[in-house]
Amino acid sequence: MSTPELLGETRRWLRFAKEDLESCENLASNESAPRHICFLAQQAAEKALKAALVLEEIDFPFWHDLDALRNLLPDTWSVHRTHADLAQLTEWAVEARYPGDWEEATAMDAEQAVSQARRVYDSIATEFKQRTSTT
Repeated sequence: MSTPELLGETRRWLRFAKEDLESCENLASNESAPRHICFLAQQAAEKALKAALVLEEIDFPFWHDLDALRNLLPDTWSVHRTHADLAQLTEWAVEARYPGDWEEATAMDAEQAVSQARRVYDSIATEFKQRTSTT
């Protein structure tokens, strides 16, 4: 992939991540169903991480495990230091979508998920700008 194509694809992933993040933030401000908020928060973080993987030209599997995706990135990405544990956010990829043998998401879960997703997105977006400012 050429540099312009690579940057375009990375920006596309970041746009999708930002749209999911903004949607979950809007839902949270309207006190919508916490499970919807948690799911979109997980999706925002997942797409932000995948944007970084696209930029690094690292093929990624179709996983929802945020820790596993983060660990595919080179250690130079700050998300390794700033988000050492994404397991709680990862859970919402499935648990927010389907009934099961787990507790349903609460308003507190939604608040925490949105906050963590925002931090992951901001970290990746900031680093994307830094890494591509000379490109």
